Amino acid sequence: MKLGFLQMRCRFGEVKANVKKASTLLSKVSDATIVLPELFNTGYLFKNRAELGKLAERVKDGYTTTEMKKIAKKKNLHLVFGMAEKSGRNLYNTAVYISPKGKVEAYQKIHLFDREKLFFDAGKSFKVVNSGEGKLGMMICFDWIFPEVSRILTLKGAQILVHPANLVLPWGQEAMKTRSIENGVFSVTANRIGTEKRGTMSLTFTGGSQILGPRGDLIVSAGDRSESLKVKNIELSEADDKNITSGNHLLKDRRAPLYTSIAKSSGRK
Repeated sequence: MKLGFLQMRCRFGEVKANVKKASTLLSKVSDATIVLPELFNTGYLFKNRAELGKLAERVKDGYTTTEMKKIAKKKNLHLVFGMAEKSGRNLYNTAVYISPKGKVEAYQKIHLFDREKLFFDAGKSFKVVNSGEGKLGMMICFDWIFPEVSRILTLKGAQILVHPANLVLPWGQEAMKTRSIENGVFSVTANRIGTEKRGTMSLTFTGGSQILGPRGDLIVSAGDRSESLKVKNIELSEADDKNITSGNHLLKDRRAPLYTSIAKSSGRK
């Protein structure tokens, strides 16, 4: 299986330009599963919910999905990318999966980061997509800090964690090594590069997009300053071997009845 990421420099509010750039870069590869950054089409630093609402689109038939379907079909690509979703009165930070045949699936981000809580509605369910080539567990950026996310996706059958991101904290890429190790799965983090400024607000994205193996081994990564399209062949069956030793199994050794307090407690007082 060919697996990759597209690390991009995105411009705020320039949806058509961002989508065109992604399509142009993706035209250089075929027959692969590629992950793009979070909110790649809109940019990140929304000033308010009204501005977000103007840039958000319907997933099924919006401009971004329609255009990404074209490149997926033309180049036989399975694509995962982040966008702002409009669904009725709700606005979501969403990861979208598109198959070469036009199948569309969506996951709404559950763990909102910092100012995202002011504008976005939080998702309420996890998503694993069977692409026909592999089972993709969908997560977005800040989901990385909650080990429950990757574990639930793994228990739902995920072989690859697909992780569109706009990482600004310095630990996300390193933490994903643990997420791969503790679940015995591949992971693909697709991050942005560059600095986005809106008035007094400014964020610098850390790049460092990467593909990791089920033992946390680094298969390929990108730097922090350049746009990068990386694709590697992987042996997906490696994600089905959950044995750590001859006597230890990642999932069978779990003692789930002792973990119930995790779900019952919010950690708040």
